[in-house]
Amino acid sequence: MAAPLALAPDTTAQVVAWRRHLHAHPELSFHEDETSAFVEATLTALGGLTVTRPTPTSVVARLVTGRPGPVLALRADMDALPITEETGLPFASTAPGVMHACGHDGHTAVLLGAVRELVARREALVGEVRFLFQHAEETLPGGAQEMVDRGAMDGVTRVLGAHLWADLPLGQVGVPVGAVTAAPDTFWITIRGKGGHAANPHQTVDPIAIGAQVVTGLQQVVARTVDPLDSAVVSVTQFHAGTTNNVIPETAELNGTVRTFDPAVRARVVAQMERIARGIAEAHGATAAFTYEEGYRPIVNDPAVSAQVQALVAEACGAGALVPMRPVMVGEDFSAFLQRAPGTFVFIGAARAIDGAVHPHHHPKFDVDERAFETGVRLFVAAALRFNGR
Repeated sequence: MAAPLALAPDTTAQVVAWRRHLHAHPELSFHEDETSAFVEATLTALGGLTVTRPTPTSVVARLVTGRPGPVLALRADMDALPITEETGLPFASTAPGVMHACGHDGHTAVLLGAVRELVARREALVGEVRFLFQHAEETLPGGAQEMVDRGAMDGVTRVLGAHLWADLPLGQVGVPVGAVTAAPDTFWITIRGKGGHAANPHQTVDPIAIGAQVVTGLQQVVARTVDPLDSAVVSVTQFHAGTTNNVIPETAELNGTVRTFDPAVRARVVAQMERIARGIAEAHGATAAFTYEEGYRPIVNDPAVSAQVQALVAEACGAGALVPMRPVMVGEDFSAFLQRAPGTFVFIGAARAIDGAVHPHHHPKFDVDERAFETGVRLFVAAALRFNGR
């Protein structure tokens, strides 16, 4: 297994160049027209691949060896976020209000680098290596399920995905076993009271005061509904009411997110949230309308595949690269691919400071350390040679 450690001398530089091009030209979910065209053209130029477009803005490349063997899928997401970039990088976004603030530009470039390396190693492979360049990871209903529905996972025996991660130092790789990411759900609560003059609150049913109590009540859901050994998050992130200083409004709108790993925990949390919202509103003579939208499924890594990938990390990335990794409460639609084949989702340390701080994902000053790209390419190549090696 020494071969995966030796990349072509110019691969890393090429991956960096691809990433910088993509970073400068970000596109939002379901609008990755130029990005997908760039990926398709790059793959076609590499040669030796069957390249298809299962959806208008996604790309699938198949490296078919002609020799019997398994089908390994490797995935990268390509979409950006509606954020105005503040990094000051020379290759910063040229698209107003759009930015690669989560590392998807790096994911795409890393997978292109892995394709480049594996095309050159075709004779060392059996079966098929399939490369999934996915659109719309950031926006429900997500691009992964759409690609699955269009046949992108047909015949796949294992699937592997990776995320450049700002919470891990450069050179570290985390491969969780079991739960990895949470279900990112959304809720809306509308408190309807009775508006009136702010000088006469006794003649109103104040939805702002009631909504404030609902916010406080929701803080008890996790503390008093969820087993302390389980995990859940309930966050109210928006509270909208009123238009001026001397009018008590008719309604107040609350919005937020719920994060859980376990479907049973999710069901208990949702039921208790609705009881609290309706109960508090009714106690004060108001009503509460409760709406809940389920997001992506949690990612749950296959234990056997994860163990194999953990063993690969030291071989591909060096001794000491593998570090313990706890689940994270973010959402990721890679889970749709795992419904069709066992696999694992890994995190690659890519922390980089801008203006003296390592900024989190989805921040206007977020960036990744480009030296992490080599780790990602090595890991994908090592996985292909392990699972599909002759």
